[in-house]
Amino acid sequence: MDLLRWTLIFLVFALIAAVFGFSGIAANFAYIGKVLFFIFLVLFVISLLFGRRGN
Repeated sequence: MDLLRWTLIFLVFALIAAVFGFSGIAANFAYIGKVLFFIFLVLFVISLLFGRRGN
């Protein structure tokens, strides 16, 4: 869940930067948030697959 928290934090930073008009900074935060989200998604799917094998 730690990666999900970081994803949400970078999403908030990207939205705040976008409101203030820092397009370069907002794009960087959004990119980092996307990368963390996809890492979280892959780890979630892997944990679902391996969790079912244990039962």
